[in-house]
Amino acid sequence: MSNLFQDELRLDDGLIYLNHAAIAPWPARTVAAVQALATSLGRTGSKAYLDWVATERRLRERLAALIGAASADDIALSKSTSEALSFVAEGLDWQSGDNVVGIRQEFPSNRIVWEALAARGVEYRQLDLDTSTDPEADLLALCDDRSRLCAVSWVQYASGLRLDLARLGSELRERGVLFCVDGIQGLGALPFDLAEIPADFIAADGHKWMLGPEGLALFWVRPALRETLKLTQYGWHMVEHAGDFDRKDWRPAASARRFEAGSPNMLGIHALEASLSLLLAVGLDAIGTGIAERSARLVELIDRHGLELLSPRAPERRAGIVTFRVPGVDNQALYRALMQQDVMCAHRGGGLRFSPHAYTPMEQLDQALEQALAAAQGAPR
Repeated sequence: MSNLFQDELRLDDGLIYLNHAAIAPWPARTVAAVQALATSLGRTGSKAYLDWVATERRLRERLAALIGAASADDIALSKSTSEALSFVAEGLDWQSGDNVVGIRQEFPSNRIVWEALAARGVEYRQLDLDTSTDPEADLLALCDDRSRLCAVSWVQYASGLRLDLARLGSELRERGVLFCVDGIQGLGALPFDLAEIPADFIAADGHKWMLGPEGLALFWVRPALRETLKLTQYGWHMVEHAGDFDRKDWRPAASARRFEAGSPNMLGIHALEASLSLLLAVGLDAIGTGIAERSARLVELIDRHGLELLSPRAPERRAGIVTFRVPGVDNQALYRALMQQDVMCAHRGGGLRFSPHAYTPMEQLDQALEQALAAAQGAPR
């Protein structure tokens, strides 16, 4: 892995950080960008505002490059994945009897927005992944002539299951079913290209694999569909002539900015722009390879020690999340013990979730498993 990447992540000595699927640490350049903005604001207020706007434009360009979008104007900056998905849920012209197809094990952000449509007579059909050996085929089998949308996470937050988006999206496009992708557990960890994945909507917050802040998310809508989404928020920033404050006649912006009602999150913009500058400099192919190597190493160690792998075994079905269970012990108590020992991880799906990034030293994976096994000796049975 690039020395540039490893040099930018300056974690405390003794800390083993395996929690990028939750909240990621910031690169040094991101810390510096936020400090510089704070210093500028403290000394000169808004004097550098035009520079901030240029940083905002660079962020849109980097996000467009991240997903293979045709233009930075296709990128909207949302407050969160939940808000971006809500734009879709509240913006489509649902009819009673329509249905949405999704997955039962989804994170609440990609479940509650569709469940809430029940008040409009929209059914939410959920695939149980625990009973599926071919999730793409099984999702398609749930679709019928009243299916308006299939909404799934690229990578499942608990098990780490990675869907074949190209396969699923191509068939959905053939059937005329819209395809909404929650990319939060994949973007920044794996290459993504809209030329290969026929998505209609993409949402992803920046605080996980993109190594950015909470409170700022990517929202992309296929341009041909952009104006078909009913707007649910209005304000000065979402109009075509956003800087002409005295203008009385207004219309929503033709660009994706139409979904941004008010003032931009400039602090988050500076942070995420800096983080993405690092990811794109290192390269998503290299990052994806590095993460795959670390995931494979974790699976090897889990098998060697006789632990129970809860994530997919096939490499093409994994991304950066590897979840496992230590049999015969309370894994919630084991998680707490590891956190107290500065092994940053999560308790998800009934087991321990490790999520290393491409810069994570390989030897720390061995250390983390050794500490898990040692802690299991004293964990409740």
